[in-house]
Amino acid sequence: MKRLISVCLIIMLLAFSGCAQNNAIDSEPYSKEFFAMDTYMTVTAYGKNGKAAVKAAKKKVKKLDSLLNAESKDSEIYSLNESGEAILSDDTASVLKSALDYFEFTGGAFNPAIHPIMRLWGFTTDNFNVPTEESIKKTLKLTKADEISLKENKVKFNLDGLEVDLGGIAKGYTSSQLIKIFKDSGVKSGLINLGGNVQTLGLKPDGSEWNVAINHPYLSGEYLGFLKTHDKAVITSGGYERNFVANSRVYHHIIDPSTGYPAESGLASVTIVAEDGTLADALSTSLFVMGEEKATQFWRDNRNGFDVILYTDDNEVIISEGLKDSFSTELQTEVIS
Repeated sequence: MKRLISVCLIIMLLAFSGCAQNNAIDSEPYSKEFFAMDTYMTVTAYGKNGKAAVKAAKKKVKKLDSLLNAESKDSEIYSLNESGEAILSDDTASVLKSALDYFEFTGGAFNPAIHPIMRLWGFTTDNFNVPTEESIKKTLKLTKADEISLKENKVKFNLDGLEVDLGGIAKGYTSSQLIKIFKDSGVKSGLINLGGNVQTLGLKPDGSEWNVAINHPYLSGEYLGFLKTHDKAVITSGGYERNFVANSRVYHHIIDPSTGYPAESGLASVTIVAEDGTLADALSTSLFVMGEEKATQFWRDNRNGFDVILYTDDNEVIISEGLKDSFSTELQTEVIS
């Protein structure tokens, strides 16, 4: 009997030792930083499969960048914009389908056919200028996303001069694809940061939640607050990200598709928290365009799909009730329900 107890104790100690070793391995990070999609990215995976997962993730980012970059002559989107029709790869077709779905879902606040207006303002080339009202009205006629026909992988533009730009959704789609790569590789804990577009997998190796900082749109190096989260994408859009000054006025890159001008919605930034990075990316732009009143109502109508942090031009923070226990800030906060 004593011998049996001793053997059992030895087996238990070996099992415990093995678990400890496995936990130690699982806490080892493998991280890679690189430049793609016009931003610096960091991809981190924990555990013995982390290196292979990060390598595959980087390869996937480079592939998607080569497919979706509207300004690259070698991309599918550039070729599509030139010819007006194409048979797309699975990835490009999937992103375009999502973009068209969100065009409908947001009532046009997210518009993948905004590219002609973006070029008119110089946001596609960095040759910034303020267009005339007449040129904006003329160009707006080309931004009819409902004139895009997509069936499986075959797409056709039914309006001459129509062009798409998937930049408002590409990084969100990419982060979701990288999470899938991590899962398929057996990674259970990881962090993806695509130029501020953050998506998390599981908990941190120590079992705690990830702490994601939300940038302050006006104060460089400062934060609106911090969000504890796991298995979520946290994506922020704001006029501070890309803009230019002309005639003592700041013009930012988030265009209101209904006017052709940079959105003047009363919001300085919008952060979306959702399981799906594609959704979070599309809605961060859309709700910024909508403004506080419409954005809060949009959340109320779709509250099961995402949470939101709004920062207004009046320095007010508004969060949805699902974040009240996970978002911390020193600023006065209103919780919407």
